[in-house]
Amino acid sequence: MRPLRVLVAKVGLDGHDRGAKVIATALRDAGMEVIYTGLRQTPEMVVNAALQEDVDAIGISILSGAHMTVFPKIISLMKEKEMDDVLLTGGGIIPEDDMASLQNMGVGKLFAPGTATSDISNYIRDWVKEHRDF
Repeated sequence: MRPLRVLVAKVGLDGHDRGAKVIATALRDAGMEVIYTGLRQTPEMVVNAALQEDVDAIGISILSGAHMTVFPKIISLMKEKEMDDVLLTGGGIIPEDDMASLQNMGVGKLFAPGTATSDISNYIRDWVKEHRDF
């Protein structure tokens, strides 16, 4: 079986990428292939990169407070491009009420700072096993 492919991205003007790099490294250590897009991506850039790279999951790191704009835009673009079998997950500073709203829109589980990286890699692995055929 090929390794899971995960795109890790920072969207918008949020300039803090230490957490994203920690997650990218942890997922790589867990045997996943990670594509890190770097800072200041647009939702369109993220979804296009995910399509080009044929990823199983997209992970968005967001600390800027723009999560209620960024995640709905990405999920909408993913639906347009029929990426129904690609997980959209992420983490950062996101209030629990907002996490619930985003999950109702189709965003996967969202992780708060301090979450064990093994919890994140296990969640991605389990979701992909359940939702993707390869």
